[in-house]
Order: sequence, then structure tokens, then C-alpha cells
Amino acid sequence: MCAKQKAYFKKKLTEWKNEIIKSNNKSLYFNEIDHEISSADVIDQASSQTEKNVEMRTVNRQRKLLSKIEKAIKKIEDNTYGYCEETGEPIGIKRLLARPIASLSIEAQEKHEKNEKIFADI
Repeated sequence: MCAKQKAYFKKKLTEWKNEIIKSNNKSLYFNEIDHEISSADVIDQASSQTEKNVEMRTVNRQRKLLSKIEKAIKKIEDNTYGYCEETGEPIGIKRLLARPIASLSIEAQEKHEKNEKIFADI
């Protein structure tokens, strides 16, 4: 991968990371405001609690995504970005454009998912 491509992916990953952080901060801020508002209606309370649970799951997923983005940025810096963690083969540019945090080639990912499905069925 050339320097121009590395710079492109680093910029893309950094922007994505900043978007997630901004989104999480807004979500957490609005969650704190919502805690102050309570309803006497049990159905409204249940609905509000469900919404909060969904939001918190989303925030937790985004935190995991942030760590993957950080890992990808670190890989760019140490020149290991774009290589499959299992096979060491290059990950295609098209795959990286679609999923910049990809750490496995398509073949390795398919194998991983197939094994996951096999063990899930047992």
C-alpha cells in the first residue's frame, strides 16, 4: 500500500472516529437530561426505559468500534495495515474501502464465519 493510500485511510478512520465520539457524547448528554424527566404513566416509563437500553447498546457497540478504529490507525502507523491477520496476505482495496477496519481477507473472514456457524449449531 502506497503512502497516499495510507494517508487516505488514516484520514477516513480518524474522521469516522471523531463522528462516533461526537455522537456518543450527544447521546450520553441527552441521556442525562432524560433521567431528570419522569412520567407517572407506567407505559411511558417502560417505553422510555426500552429506548434508553437501545441507546446504551448502541453506545457500547460504538465503543467497541472505536477500539477497532484505533487498532486500524495503529496498524497504518506501523505499516501492517491492509494485511490479513490470519494469512498475512494483502486485504483488497475494495474490501478496505467498504470496511476500513477489516483485519481479515474475504477468504479468511468467510472461513471464520463458517466455523462460527458450525460451532453455534453444536
